[in-house]
Amino acid sequence: MLPPMRHVAAGPTDPIRFATFNASLTRDRAGRALSDLSAPGDAQASAVAEIIQRTRPEVLLINEFDYEPDNALADAFAANYLGVSQHADVDPIEYRYVYVAPSNTGVPSGHDLNRDGTVGGPHDAFGFGEFPGQYGMAVFSQHPIEYGRIRTFRHFLWKDMPGALLPVLPATGQPWFSDAALDVVRLSSKSHWDLPIRIGSTTVHFLVSHPTPPAFDGPERVKARRNHDEIRLWADYLTPGASGFLCDDAGIRGGLAPGEPFVVAGDQNSDPLDGNGLPGSIQQLLEHPLVDATVAPASEGAAQAAKRQGGVNDRHAGDPRHDTASFAARGPGNLRVDYVL
Repeated sequence: MLPPMRHVAAGPTDPIRFATFNASLTRDRAGRALSDLSAPGDAQASAVAEIIQRTRPEVLLINEFDYEPDNALADAFAANYLGVSQHADVDPIEYRYVYVAPSNTGVPSGHDLNRDGTVGGPHDAFGFGEFPGQYGMAVFSQHPIEYGRIRTFRHFLWKDMPGALLPVLPATGQPWFSDAALDVVRLSSKSHWDLPIRIGSTTVHFLVSHPTPPAFDGPERVKARRNHDEIRLWADYLTPGASGFLCDDAGIRGGLAPGEPFVVAGDQNSDPLDGNGLPGSIQQLLEHPLVDATVAPASEGAAQAAKRQGGVNDRHAGDPRHDTASFAARGPGNLRVDYVL
């Protein structure tokens, strides 16, 4: 589907196109995505690149983009796909500035986080993943990224968020996580990045993330609670007086300075009306007083897909034209989960 996009005014007559795209450029083994994209010819990467070449965002977040050190996967995708016309009627597109960084996915926690009696595997990683960096993120920009001012929150502990919705055992009300596990469990399932991007004389903070999906959950709702609080991190980051508890990976405390321009983007895995998320999760951003959520991307193709798939889609309360992801009809159905705000 067409990635959600917004135009942000960088000057009196200069709109800038920001976009987010869960491209699923991830593989089941470390290094396989790099192998697949190291030369032209991968059908999936070609289709993703063609969509980007047609929509031509100036600043782009790609979710589910396996992490490789030294920008290796990003460089391969740029050289072999974005930089090569993928159809006779589209031009190549170039991004001079790229940012990738490690993700919590697949990084062993050393604890039994899912309480199955064993330690190890994707469910016991800091973020679900078969290997470190699976389902990572990448940002491509035609405008300078101020690399020296980037803030990341990959190591921020869930327990350090005041009023965190930490899971409990439904039968007893006791904490789901052991004390030892709680001392290391990170809030971000991938990472949260604040990327200052210089557009003319203005710096826009590109706030990007990819919270865990509120699915594959038991009655304790570990993933739904984490999804809620991952979204909340950005809501608090934007709110003067509410962000003092936040500490980034460099040890700097606090949130965004008042009056700083920003764009929040990413696959938030939360629909405002449907799906398995906790009520009010994405509303923390959609109803934030500093966020303009009045424009929602719409697609007749999304409406047709929901009608064709049927099932739970027929019972959804949300407008199917706003769906950005297609899930199983026997699961949550098609949902609006991707945002540029």
